Amino acid sequence: VQLQASGGGLVQAGGSLRLSCVTSGIRFRENAMAWFRQAPGKQRELVAGINTSGWTNYLGSAKGRFTISRDSAKNILYLQMNSLNAEDTAVYYCNSPYSITITSPGVRFSWGQGTLVTVSS
Repeated sequence: VQLQASGGGLVQAGGSLRLSCVTSGIRFRENAMAWFRQAPGKQRELVAGINTSGWTNYLGSAKGRFTISRDSAKNILYLQMNSLNAEDTAVYYCNSPYSITITSPGVRFSWGQGTLVTVSS
């Protein structure tokens, strides 16, 4: 199983980034997927999830600014992040959660390498 997140970087407040998560070794079409983030000194939390039917859910400050999507032909998960602010600074990961409606669900797979997003104010 591989969950390889990429697309992070340094961006100014108000800017945008698009994250990608290339997956392999999982039944991508059959699993809900989500983006998580872990800020310095904080627990990892779910910010956006998408189920197998394409229904999406956003938690906390992600609402209205982030958009999660999936390409089941390529087994890739995306996260479009707009209007970024300093509070979005974190390492972002993807995984398959057992629920996309809570902030700390259990996940099906071991964590892969995340991608660091740094927002300068």
